[in-house]
This record gives sequence, structure tokens and C-alpha cells, in this order.
Amino acid sequence: MKAMFATKISMLQHVCVVPLARATRHRSFTVSASASTTGTPSRNLTVSSPTSSSRAPHVDPRVLLGMSEHDLQQLAVEFGQQSYRGKQLHHLIYKRKAKEIQDFSHLPQAFRNDLIEAGWKIGRSPIYHTVTAADGTVKLLLKLEDNRLIETVGIPVEDEKGSMRLTACVSSQVGCPLRCSFCATGKGGYSRNLQRHEIIEQVLAIEDIFKHRVTNVVFMGMGEPMLNLKSVLDAHRCLNKDVQIGQRMITIPTVGVPNTIKKLASHKLQSTLAVSLHAPNQKLREMIVPSAKSYPLDAIMKDCRDYFAETSRRVSFEYALLAGVNDSAEQARELAELLHEWGRGYHVNLIPFNPIEGSEYRRPNKKTVSAFAGALESRKITVSIRQTRGLDASAACGQLRNNFQKSPLIIESDREESQSDVAVAC
Repeated sequence: MKAMFATKISMLQHVCVVPLARATRHRSFTVSASASTTGTPSRNLTVSSPTSSSRAPHVDPRVLLGMSEHDLQQLAVEFGQQSYRGKQLHHLIYKRKAKEIQDFSHLPQAFRNDLIEAGWKIGRSPIYHTVTAADGTVKLLLKLEDNRLIETVGIPVEDEKGSMRLTACVSSQVGCPLRCSFCATGKGGYSRNLQRHEIIEQVLAIEDIFKHRVTNVVFMGMGEPMLNLKSVLDAHRCLNKDVQIGQRMITIPTVGVPNTIKKLASHKLQSTLAVSLHAPNQKLREMIVPSAKSYPLDAIMKDCRDYFAETSRRVSFEYALLAGVNDSAEQARELAELLHEWGRGYHVNLIPFNPIEGSEYRRPNKKTVSAFAGALESRKITVSIRQTRGLDASAACGQLRNNFQKSPLIIESDREESQSDVAVAC
């Protein structure tokens, strides 16, 4: 009798649980991600209704790209699947780089249909335009869901042994609100922050184009990463843990946003912080970087010193060399004095200006660049000169996008609507 009762209870549980799991498929899953002080993320998956105010604005709640293996396992279970289906999802997204849920051929058709019916998507955008430079650099324009374009660049470098280092230069915003005077991105205007998956997908797109693993990531495309720090940190976690790019192979730059360097330091990442300095004094810096007025040079240097003390990671200073503006030997000496005043072990990356249409600035000649570097080295400052890549591919950030778009692309339905309006008016 007891055995029969137990069997009936078991059958009842089976009958009730499966429909309940299926019923959850129309709800959205909000993934909360925050990196701990050790760089290991603390993640919590909650189920919320589509209208829930708990959605984080930097994460599309129904996008798979950006979710960890643990998140995907939980998602599979919520859809009435075994947890190992989440591992399969993870492999299909990050290793096989599937672009559509129907491409998940290893998963049951019913599970795929459930995901699609519930509004889930992978989060990959189509490539709108590609330009390849003579040196192998490839610049892509990706078309986002709102028809805005973002740039990402793949930079291949082959070493003496024949192995390739592939760097992905990714954007963190659509445009940039800081409008540095020499930057093409600022001239194209600003639209919005990128969501987590829109950053990650840029790296996968570069891997697709080159048929090669990305080894290095620099957030030096369109936008100011520190103004979108939440998405950048979430993307950083995913690129490190899921795409498996080492933290030391990732660089996060900033032109300087008050309080954000301290915030970044608290995460104790092993990635490189690159501060865009571009001038050895406050007056000149304000002319080149208008936002410098709200973040004085002394305050930036103090935050950089504190960053090094907290993370033990050397800060790199980016310095765009503009002919006749900030490239004299005297300015190099002034820069060296500034760096020595605020600490030791700093590195300066000199970047000869990439010419852009309509700019008043010019690129300094090689002799001037070499003299500037020599003046720093003679004062015990470690220097590198960035090799210019992709000049024939509009490689300066923002250039290619500005050629195609300063406002959202007109989609076909909009064009038809517009033509219909004209016809009625006639």
C-alpha cells in the first residue's frame, strides 16, 4: 500500500513540475553581475516579469551572450531542461559562436522553440560594412538593433616565430560625449552606452573574420569606458571567464572621469589602466581635452598613484602627438617632471596623430616623434611608440562610422512609410 502511494506521489510530482517549468518560459531572467574585489564575479539569477523595474539598464534581460555557464545552467533548468543543457548553451555561444538560437543543433527542438517563443536571442549583430587595410588591419561596422553603427577593429601582428597576436579594439559607447578636439568619434556625436553583449560581440565578430582567437582586447574604440563602467566590467568578466582571454591581455583606457579610477581600483583587476594624458600641463590639456576642466591634472595623477598602490599594476599614459601643439622637446621634459613628481614605474605610449578629415591637427614627422621619445627615455621614463595601423582603413576611432552614419540608419519599413507620406502629400 505504501509503495503504491509513493508511486502515485512520484507521478503527481512529474505531472506538475514539467508544466510549471514550461510556464516560466514567458518570463524574463535578469542577471545581476558584480565583480568582487578579487576579480571573481558574484552573480545572482532572478526571475522577474517583463515589466519589472529590477532590470539593469546595461543588460538586455533576454540576451544569452554575456551570461556565465552557471547562469545558463540555471536558465536551462527554469525551462524544464537538465542543467547540462546550460553547458551546451555555453559551448555553442562562446566556442561555436552560433548567431541564432535555431543554430543550436545539439539542443532539442522543443527547447529551442521555447527560448524563441519567450523572446530570448543570442545577441549577435550583423556586420554592416568591412574595410581591410594593406597591413591586414580590418575595421568592422556592426549594425545594432536600433540601427546604430559601432566600430571595432582587428589588428593582427605576426611575431618572428610566425605566431599571430590578434588585438580587438572595441567600442564601449555609440559615439562619445567628451568630444576631445582631435578625436573623430566626438565629431560624430553621442547616442548611448553599449550594453554588455554589444561589447562582447565585437570580439566574437573579429574572431569570425580572422578565423583566429583574439589574444588581446583594448577598449580603445568609440566611447569613454569609464562612463559605461558597469557594462565594461561585465563584458570584461565574460571576456576573461567565458571567452577565456587573460586579464593581463585586456586594457581599459580613460581620458579621466572623476571618481571612476578609484572605483576601478576597488575591483583589483589584473588588466592595464591606460590614462589618456595628451598634455604635460593643465592649460594645454584643457585645450585638447575639454572635459579636463572638471578633472584637474593633479587629481588624475593622485588617483593614478593610488591605483598603483592598491592594485600593484603599472599605469600606462597615452599621449597623442599633435604637430606643433604638444610634441616639443621642452614639453617632453615637462611631462617627465610631472610623472616623476607623482611616482615611479609609469609607462608612456606615444601615438602619432591619425589624420582625420576636417581636423586642424597634423601628424608630426618621424624625427619629431623620435626626439620626443628620446627626451623621455633620457629622464628614465619607459616609452613605446604605437605602430600606426590601418591608415587606409580609416582606423582612427570614429572615422569609418562618421563616413556612414551620424544618426540611426533608415530601415526599409521607415523608408516605405516616408515614401507613402510623400505620395499622400502629392
